[in-house]
Amino acid sequence: MRSQRSTKDIVISLLVLLVPIALVIGFARVFLGADQPVVIDPAPVLQEARAANAFPVSEPTGLGDGWRTVLAEFRREAGGATLRIGYIAPDGGGVQMVQSSLPADGLLRSELTRDGRPLGGTVEVGGRSWQRYTARPDESALVLVEPGRTVLVVGQAPESELQQMVASLR
Repeated sequence: MRSQRSTKDIVISLLVLLVPIALVIGFARVFLGADQPVVIDPAPVLQEARAANAFPVSEPTGLGDGWRTVLAEFRREAGGATLRIGYIAPDGGGVQMVQSSLPADGLLRSELTRDGRPLGGTVEVGGRSWQRYTARPDESALVLVEPGRTVLVVGQAPESELQQMVASLR
């Protein structure tokens, strides 16, 4: 037995469902900023990392209004701990600042992928010598290896913004 509904009826039924959904999505984007990243306060996570005393914790200070914090997490792992803070840079690119007491070789391999390689040369920022690395596709990284701690600043932002992040670490 054939259905007594025509193609026209099916299209009208779909429109009745899709129009309200489109209106809700449009309202959320225009009036509620639903497509903007959620900005968070990293202070509690930084405090947790300092309290763990796994490594000396550096905090970005004085970055300016264009930098937005969108991720902050501290994780204890077998063999060490890792602090990760994610930012949206002023140009819109993502930047992560990772500090860890895990062995540098394993950390660099996991964060920069197996393709991560030193680019040669260093960048002097704040009296410290940071190594330049390739990272995931379209990303670059600045890496500082110290006794008991490795610091990575990695992202899709231009190197000038990566250096700005590095210079802000206190």
